[in-house]
Amino acid sequence: MSDAAFFPQISRQLGGLALPAGILIIVAMMVLPLPVVLLDVFFVFNILLSLLILMVALHTYRPLDFSSFPSILLFSTILRLALNVASTRIVLTEGHTGHEAAGKVIQAFGEFVIAGNFVVGLLVFTILVIINLIVITKGAGRVSEVAARFTLDAMPGKQMAIDADLNAGLMTPPEAKIRRAEVAAEADFYGSMDGASKFVKGDAVAGILILFINIIGGVLIGTLQHDLTFGEAAETYILLSIGDGLVAQIPALLLSIATAVIVTRVSSANDMGELISKQINLSRAWVPVAGVMILIGLVPGMPNLMFLIGGTAAAAAAWFGAKREKAAAVAEARAEAGLPALPGPGGQAQSAQPEAITPEDVADHAPISLQIGYGLIQMAGDGGGQLVSRITAIRKDASRALGFVVPGVRIRDDLTLTPNQYRIRIGQAIMAEDQVYPDRKLAIPGNGSTRRLKGVEVKDPSFGLDAVWILPHQVPEAEADDHVVVEPESVIATHLSQIITKNAALLIGPDDVQALLDTLTKVAPTLVNGVVPKLVPLHSFTTILRTLLGERMPISDMRRILEGVADLSGRNLSPQDTAEALRPAMAPLLLQQIAPLSQPLALITLEPELEQLLLRARRTGGEDGLLIDQGLGQQILKSLNKAMDGAQGQGRTAVVIVAGALRRPMAAWLRPHLPDSIIMGINELPETRRIEVIATVGGHPGLPGAQA
Repeated sequence: MSDAAFFPQISRQLGGLALPAGILIIVAMMVLPLPVVLLDVFFVFNILLSLLILMVALHTYRPLDFSSFPSILLFSTILRLALNVASTRIVLTEGHTGHEAAGKVIQAFGEFVIAGNFVVGLLVFTILVIINLIVITKGAGRVSEVAARFTLDAMPGKQMAIDADLNAGLMTPPEAKIRRAEVAAEADFYGSMDGASKFVKGDAVAGILILFINIIGGVLIGTLQHDLTFGEAAETYILLSIGDGLVAQIPALLLSIATAVIVTRVSSANDMGELISKQINLSRAWVPVAGVMILIGLVPGMPNLMFLIGGTAAAAAAWFGAKREKAAAVAEARAEAGLPALPGPGGQAQSAQPEAITPEDVADHAPISLQIGYGLIQMAGDGGGQLVSRITAIRKDASRALGFVVPGVRIRDDLTLTPNQYRIRIGQAIMAEDQVYPDRKLAIPGNGSTRRLKGVEVKDPSFGLDAVWILPHQVPEAEADDHVVVEPESVIATHLSQIITKNAALLIGPDDVQALLDTLTKVAPTLVNGVVPKLVPLHSFTTILRTLLGERMPISDMRRILEGVADLSGRNLSPQDTAEALRPAMAPLLLQQIAPLSQPLALITLEPELEQLLLRARRTGGEDGLLIDQGLGQQILKSLNKAMDGAQGQGRTAVVIVAGALRRPMAAWLRPHLPDSIIMGINELPETRRIEVIATVGGHPGLPGAQA
């Protein structure tokens, strides 16, 4: 056998023998006389063991993490009582020889507490016992009793909840087995703690009785058997009895505190010290404390200096707490937005080796990136910038609208940009860039605006409207003239939201689709497992979803999409054709984002002659394209653009309605010219929605039609 296998085996064998041997030693201590030196060693070991148990109790995260505590409490209590028996034997038999009769530990503790006054020593010891017995032990026992009762009462409900989760497919049989074992272990633990707390209470009562037995018995033995005067006997035996009792009561007090800590412990991800520090270190709690302490320190007759020092310390705690809370809030917001750590004071990321080049510096795998010039770093920092929270909000809104979790946006400073410039990238492709002014606000004129504001005249990056970057003191003037005033952070966030919506198809991949399917599997496992990958491979299903997202069709109703794919699986369609066939069922999701149910849909239609012309152009140009005369195409684009601008001026989004066979090639033809247009087939309109035709587009009679 190798050393690697031999020593662990020996260690396990010795560990298995340690507990029985320890029990036998404890029993022997109660029967056999114990040498004074060995008694001192056991007293020191008892104190060490009590401290260790208390520290372990303070650093556990859950009560079950220290599930052996009731048994340890029993053994430590028996050890302490055995030491009391052994020390009582020595005190009563050898106490007449002097203060050192029972060893150095008992003598030191007795002389320290008595300090030359027996009455004071007795009172101090009595107070310690009262604190242990009435305050800590009684409270811990009550908590143990209530916890055991509620845990046992809740056990059937917890078992039923586990069975329900198992039947619903929310957990696997091995996970359910582990959960049931945890519930049973929790009930056993609190039941054991309810009984173990009685050991602590009985130990405290035994300590009082042993003290009086030692004092009374020692005085009688000293005066009757060893011819000591009453004063000499009282001095010797009271010192030894109090020392003996104190050596036992200090470990008992530590164990009582450990018991109270365990039974009052709430399960969390922090140990007791971290949990208390985290929960009491609140700036809003320390501020009034500091105010009251300083106010008391100013009252004449009070110990002003002490109260002022306390108030200053509380104010410092409030300041550090506020700073920590602010840093934690920023870190949480950045983590929720999927952002990396903030750049350093100089605008560059902090690095232990600034000259080192890592693969991350060369290849940026972030799905969405926002690069900012150094003049915009303050907007993304922890000094009051709101850009991170705005980005988090638009990510949530976009995720709800599109039906999948939009990836995190990585914000990085780029020294190649001008100070006020920003750039939005999807993967490695630059999708948009513009400028904002962090010390100004963007004013967009409304229909009733008449003034021309002074400032930097630009085009709004999101909607292409005329706008002006104005100074903060011009805001009242702009709002009075029907201008919409927008913060620079909102300008970037709105622009980013548009880029995400337009390029949603580029942001979803097989891993994201699998995550959506895994979520749906919890409630519809048969549907998911029966469609992907049995009927449709994962990559084909991803292409279907990308095609839907490419035309702004939400994919939030994954159940309906899977059911539709299952119905179409026998027709041997391509992913693009499958997505087109799914559109009528998914159209209500898109329309409810365009207009509320209480409002009619704004529609733009084509004249029948023009529609027939475009159908012939589709047959000539192929399934996915239109071959249209340039003049006719310009007229159609101009008419559609005018109609959509009119609807936008009324705060509405218009939908272009065409024949079902024309929708797909028409959308492909319009997308490069009118990227924000929504093209739907007449077969995709729900019968329950009210409609309003706001414009009809037709071709000029004198213009030529389609060309071959």
